[in-house]
Amino acid sequence: MRIFITAVAGTGMGSLAGLLKELGHEVAGSDVAFHPPMGPALQEWGVELHQGFDPRHLNGNAFNGERPEVVVVGNVCRKDNVEALASARLGIERLHIADALQRFALPGTSPLVVTGTHGKTTTSSLCAHLLQAAGLNPGFLIGGVPQSLGKSFSAPGKRKLATSGTRKGTRATPFVLEGDEYDTAFWEKTAKFLHYRADVAILTSIEHDHIDIYPTLEDYLSAFRKFVRTLPESGLLLAYAGDPQVVKIAKEASCEVAYYALQGEETYGVAPHWLAAPAETSPEGTTFDLFAGGVLVGRFINPLSGSHNLRNATAALGAAAHGYGVPLADLVQPLSSFQGVKRRQELLGSPREVAVYDDFAHHPTAVRETLSGLRAKHPRGKLIAIFEPRSATACRRLHQEAYQSAFDSATHVIVAPVGRPELPEEEKLHVPALIHALNQRKIGQKSLNAAYFTEIAAIVAHVTHLAEPGDTIAVLSNGPFGGIHEKLLEALAVAPHAATIEAAPSLNSTTSGENLT
Repeated sequence: MRIFITAVAGTGMGSLAGLLKELGHEVAGSDVAFHPPMGPALQEWGVELHQGFDPRHLNGNAFNGERPEVVVVGNVCRKDNVEALASARLGIERLHIADALQRFALPGTSPLVVTGTHGKTTTSSLCAHLLQAAGLNPGFLIGGVPQSLGKSFSAPGKRKLATSGTRKGTRATPFVLEGDEYDTAFWEKTAKFLHYRADVAILTSIEHDHIDIYPTLEDYLSAFRKFVRTLPESGLLLAYAGDPQVVKIAKEASCEVAYYALQGEETYGVAPHWLAAPAETSPEGTTFDLFAGGVLVGRFINPLSGSHNLRNATAALGAAAHGYGVPLADLVQPLSSFQGVKRRQELLGSPREVAVYDDFAHHPTAVRETLSGLRAKHPRGKLIAIFEPRSATACRRLHQEAYQSAFDSATHVIVAPVGRPELPEEEKLHVPALIHALNQRKIGQKSLNAAYFTEIAAIVAHVTHLAEPGDTIAVLSNGPFGGIHEKLLEALAVAPHAATIEAAPSLNSTTSGENLT
């Protein structure tokens, strides 16, 4: 079919465009800009691109003068978007991303949907990687790029059936989806994951997030309750037993529930079927023993650092084995070869033996787990965290106190300006108060050193001055962060520690609050 995508250059919509091309459709799309990496990727995939939003794109400018048969509208678009309005006026079928997946990609497959506040991208990437290595030829659409797979999407391969090793019956070829709880479109305000008709699901965690969509915790919980209730009786839910909200909601499922956890964790009255017992942590990853139903089933190596990534790996192993019948022995080598996901503890480089990582973490729990994992991977040297509070939740005071302990694994914390300056002052994260609290905090014999800078150049100069061989830098943001990653790598490569460049002065908690919030 001829499919036009409005707002095609976002991570999710761009990946959908590539998937639709791979499925054999003609695809064109529009957006206000086509910045790297998505812009060049869309061109490489053969998507016809149109700058700006214009009704003429739907009335002859695309597809060699023919109208599209379907228009997919991104959830960044509002009801006054001229292309959305034109599709209605011209009588062209209008879909959102979840509709498009349900229509074009999911029929005939067994959807594996990974949900939860944290860990969705890494866990879904692990699932796709393991199922691909096991020969099940899964389709997938993920909000990140698994480095071992090379792209964020794939059409499902040959539809073969896989006999489940621990369940009766068979399942079709898997289709792995990162199950986002964000809403779908301006005319459809329900969570995306409610539209995917999951056959197998993973629920990693539940903490109040996306406050712009879910003002209260109860609103947020309601979306997950609805999701769990949509699972068929023949389905399977893998639920993290170490989260009381997950346990409570998982009990509402009508399908089989298999809990997973790490050895020694509180499991809130349920017995984990899948239990990982860490044996050794090293820069190469975590070696662990895996138990299924109380029986030792093998020793594995997870190359990703941190307890949170060990939970992610346990869930993915459980989904592949319990949900799709993959023998666990066939998953040992694939897990050890997993190369991670771009922007999730991604090592960008080590100029002058200073390791620079990029991570998407912005929620306080994600910040804490990411930094703890990096500290375990790099136990020596300083751990310098650079944090941009940019997401709808991170920008607000909802987690003001939680951020105070989120950076405990770091030695230095640099905070950038709040990414949404238009927020009312009473709602906005109070950066001076956070800086003051971090500077007062002591962890054992260690004190944190926190500072705030308004300019990227000042952050780069300060960090370049601080960093020595053997140190680790973690850049934490869910956005491009003004290109700070490349600027850091360049500055560290040419300016050794103790160079004559003087660190830029910071704005700390003693500075008047007017120019800090």
